Order: sequence, then C-alpha cells, then structure tokens
Amino acid sequence: MGTALIALAAASVGVIGTLLAPVLSQRLTARTQAEQFERQQLTDHAQRLHQQRLADEDRRRECYVAANAAYRRYRIELMNYLWLVHKGEVTPEGRQAMEAARHAHHAAFAEAQMIASRTVMDELDAMTTSLSELYGMTMRLEEGLPVPGGSFQEIHDELQELWNRGQELRAVMRADLGVDEGPPARPATRR
Repeated sequence: MGTALIALAAASVGVIGTLLAPVLSQRLTARTQAEQFERQQLTDHAQRLHQQRLADEDRRRECYVAANAAYRRYRIELMNYLWLVHKGEVTPEGRQAMEAARHAHHAAFAEAQMIASRTVMDELDAMTTSLSELYGMTMRLEEGLPVPGGSFQEIHDELQELWNRGQELRAVMRADLGVDEGPPARPATRR
C-alpha cells in the first residue's frame, strides 16, 4: 500500500503540475509583459520629456535671437533718427523706419515676456525702459522741447551706452541657453 500511495501522490503532483503549468506560465508571461510595458512607458515618457526640453530650448533660442535683433535694430534706427533730428532733416521715411523698428521691438518683447527666463526678462525690461525713455527724449528734442538731460549729445551718449548693455544682455541670454557661463565681469572704471 505504501508504494501505491507514493505512486498516487506522484501522479497527483504530476497532474496538478500539468494543470497549473499553463496558469503559472500565463501569469509569469503577463508579469513579464507588464514589466516590459512599464519600462517602455518610462522610456517613452523620458523621451517625450527630452523632446519637450529640446523644443523649449529651440523656442527660447529663436525668441532670444528675435529679441536681440529687434533691440539692436531699434537702437540703430533711433540713433539714425536722432541724427536726422540733430541735422534738421527728418523725413517721413526716416520716421517710418524708426517706427517700424520700434514696433518690431515691441512684438519681440511681447514674445519674450511669455518665454524668457526671469534673469533674461530683467535685462530685457531694463533695455526696454531705457529705449522707451530715449525715444521720448528724442521726440521731445524734435519738437523743440527737450527735457533736462535730453540734449542731442546726452541722448547720443546714452544710445552708445546701450551698445554695452546689449552685449551684457546677449551674455545673459547665452548663459540661459547654456552656451556660456554668464556675462563677463565688468572692468573697473578708472577715474
């Protein structure tokens, strides 16, 4: 009877194993597929984040290029217009060129307000404020009603100084894009 029980137990284990094998195999396959699916989702998510980061960097770079070009053009056109005012040779074309540059500047600034980092926006705000003040001073000079500090030479000097500030602005933009480490230290002024 002992052998018969052992044979029956062995047969039972064999039958149970045969019956459970597909269930266990299916569960292991399902678990492996779930793990693979989860890994694939994580990989896809990481790739989407990477693609989004690259797209954001490209959008920011394009914005900074447009803002930089608009600021430079506006400063140059304002300086050209200042010279026309100084020589008494203001023409509708000269005014139109300056106003077109001013409007392009406003559009680039509006876009930058939505995209630029806080550090870059601080620099852009300062440049915009300076350009707006110099525009107003130039218009008053043209009308023959200059404000204190609003002579041709004073406005001209301020527009020249904006060139240096523009270089600092570009350095901040480049640092924000990871191109450079930041603006160079300002050299000490000799007196």
